[in-house]
Amino acid sequence: MNNSSSQTADLPFISHLIELRNRLIHIVIFIACIALPLSIYANDIYALLAQPLMAHLPQNSSMIATNVTSPFMTPFKLSLVTSIFISMPFVLYQFWGFLAPALYRNEQRTIFPLLVASTVLFYCGVAFAYFVVAPLVLAFFTAAAPTGVTVMTDIEAYLDFVLTLFFAFGLCFEVPIFTIVAVWSGFTTIESLVDKRPYVIVGAFIIGMFLTPPDVLSQTLLAVPMWLLFEVGLLFARLKIKQSPDDNTRDTAKAISVTSQSTKKRRRKSKK
Repeated sequence: MNNSSSQTADLPFISHLIELRNRLIHIVIFIACIALPLSIYANDIYALLAQPLMAHLPQNSSMIATNVTSPFMTPFKLSLVTSIFISMPFVLYQFWGFLAPALYRNEQRTIFPLLVASTVLFYCGVAFAYFVVAPLVLAFFTAAAPTGVTVMTDIEAYLDFVLTLFFAFGLCFEVPIFTIVAVWSGFTTIESLVDKRPYVIVGAFIIGMFLTPPDVLSQTLLAVPMWLLFEVGLLFARLKIKQSPDDNTRDTAKAISVTSQSTKKRRRKSKK
């Protein structure tokens, strides 16, 4: 009896592992299907990524490759990262399909919009870094070269620098999600965050100081969106708190109705 019961208890766990494995295989296949066509245009994708730097290089200067494998491996690495970047909605959909059956309806209504919003905000942060921040940063660094020094950036070092910049701004644009989750989880309150607003603004400018070159314009371009996104997070947290009492009332009413129905059934059985 004990062996049979343990085997039956292990079956759901094994089925979950099998489902997770299948979803991971689907993710890998999907990314590979995107990466293979993109690898054909890897050089074109890298040329598009290098435009902010090429626009500010001197006339007689160009990018260089210091490693033997860099002319091939660097564009290929970029095509792979681009395929993962494009596949993020599908990846999140697969993980959501795995986690959703284990969540209550109210939890699904809360987590699914956060997943969608976090993906969109990350994309917005990367786009902001490419179209706004990268040209300013690269213009500053190329103009700061001493006299007699020719700027000739390595293609691998440039890719690492740009990917780090994209990732940093993508995370910075997740400020509304961090704010909403902190309030909903009870880690902090809206009143506490409102009281600490001056410190948040100062912290945004400090983060902008470390992630951007030492000029006021680029620092402000990062700090101001972070502050505005913080305010957006507070706004949505207030809206959620206003809606939560109604949801709690509905859940309580459902629980009371279920309890009353089960009580009636027990009384009927006892009478019989």
